[in-house]
Amino acid sequence: MIVTTTPGIDGYRITDYLRVVAGETIVGINFVKDFTAGIRNIVGGRSGSYEQEAHQARESALAEMVERAQQLGAHAVVGVDIDYETLGSGNNMMMVSASGTAVLIAPLEG
Repeated sequence: MIVTTTPGIDGYRITDYLRVVAGETIVGINFVKDFTAGIRNIVGGRSGSYEQEAHQARESALAEMVERAQQLGAHAVVGVDIDYETLGSGNNMMMVSASGTAVLIAPLEG
């Protein structure tokens, strides 16, 4: 399935807009990752554990969005947007949501 942030797809025309589809993932950030990230903030550098958590959450949200589009019979999802939010009293949860428009497409003729 084609998934794109653009409103259209080169070489294809959108024949029908089915509906907005979304996928959400909420992940908890544990004490060890918080502690390690805090040290990284002091000495500098990237937090590999947080980056991996963000990557997995994003891929999970995108996969859920694609699954919902497939259930509608969509060929593609256009206009995809990915958002990140922190949740919880200590901001110890992260929500990643992906949304876009499920569409039917056909190759351009000519």
